[in-house]
Amino acid sequence: MSTEESPLLTTRDGAIHETTVYNRFTSGQKRWIVFVISLAGLLPMFVQAAFVPSIPQIAKDLNSTHAVVSLSVSLSIFAAAVGTLVWAAYSSVYGRRLMYLCGMPVLCIGSCGVAMSTSLRSLLFWRFVQTFGCSGGMSLGAGVVSDIYKLEERGTGMGIFFGATLSGLAIAPLIGECFEIGAATQYWSWRNLHYSLAAWGLLEMLLIYISFPETSHPGTIGIEKVTPRRRFRIPCVNPLRSLWLLRSPNLFATTLASSLVLISDYVLLIPLAYTIGVRYGITNEAVIGACFLPNGLGNFFGSPVAGRLSDIVVRKWRARRKGVWYPEDRLRATWIGGLFMVPLSVGASGLLTAYVRGPIGLSLNLLCLFINGMGVGLCLPFPISSYNVDVVHSRSAEISAAHAATRSLIISAATTLVIPSIERIGVAWTGIIAAVLALVGQGIIFLTIRYGDRMRASVDVGFSTIEDT
Repeated sequence: MSTEESPLLTTRDGAIHETTVYNRFTSGQKRWIVFVISLAGLLPMFVQAAFVPSIPQIAKDLNSTHAVVSLSVSLSIFAAAVGTLVWAAYSSVYGRRLMYLCGMPVLCIGSCGVAMSTSLRSLLFWRFVQTFGCSGGMSLGAGVVSDIYKLEERGTGMGIFFGATLSGLAIAPLIGECFEIGAATQYWSWRNLHYSLAAWGLLEMLLIYISFPETSHPGTIGIEKVTPRRRFRIPCVNPLRSLWLLRSPNLFATTLASSLVLISDYVLLIPLAYTIGVRYGITNEAVIGACFLPNGLGNFFGSPVAGRLSDIVVRKWRARRKGVWYPEDRLRATWIGGLFMVPLSVGASGLLTAYVRGPIGLSLNLLCLFINGMGVGLCLPFPISSYNVDVVHSRSAEISAAHAATRSLIISAATTLVIPSIERIGVAWTGIIAAVLALVGQGIIFLTIRYGDRMRASVDVGFSTIEDT
């Protein structure tokens, strides 16, 4: 197994080159960097997931309806898609550290604005600002991991980072519910939640300012190529340029495949109160929030395994090819999750909810949630995200942003159909459809593995070679 002290890599031609750029930080420093960016990556998860349980209280406070207040969820998804593209694009000019330091104050201001909102219009505006400010956490974090870990270790780093951040999807709803129930005055509870997010953002900004170094490789960020006289002029960067990377068939294929796999997560989690809650007579909101935990635990435990497994696969297949690197080998690590765990868990959950009553049905459903979370962790963020970073390493944050933004838009459109589908054709058939979509996504991954070299050759967006990964 390669280590951070291993200075040499074999190229396609059998030549050897040094990888000292990845030895700038010690192993301890790298672990600290991953810890800091994981905290920053948790923020957008909490901003998204913790808001949903407070919708009834917000609607009551602002004299509105649940449906109208729920518009802020769709707006925040749009803000996240825009924000991740903006922060990633400017990180190529100013580096990762400065973008973190610029985004956190925007989050703090937006969170305070949400907490002080007295009308739906102000809530929607500040909700956009809040989500925009923290939306760079995932794409910038993926870029940082690609900056500090070399090819054979990158999957493990991605696994730890995404595992920590995705656990927020399960923990945040529970905290939101407990915040609602345990607050002394219900009127102030949801407002205090957003003040807490502002405080978290402030502490994160101080932590980054004090202890987070710039990780971009020397000579790769745009500001280093600008004369000192012009450095204070803010360049006009087109944030949509990242999306142009998806004209590559293989990058678009992995984005579409990951979206189809992740839909299963939302099919299980979004209607939880209407499926498991109603079927098994769970009326306590905190208990419903706790039902999100198995899925998050599955993500948490599956992610590091997926990252390490993808690194093992890369090393194994490179050895088989006598040192030749074939980027799509990393995608082979998705088979267990994509072919078995994800489709079987979401399909089984639908059937269990429809036909199995009592504690046995509830227990098996919670098991399905755990297996689904672990399966998604084995497929989605690690082999696929690491693959995207591998093949376009010089624009790692941008491809991560384009991938996340496009995936968010696809999922936001798909999730609007979840509850209507359950009402029209039932929870069992909705789960079966989600399982089929996950299998289709895995089929796309298979085609990408099989024809990856041809797909990359058809549209070259500046793909990396072993020399610059």
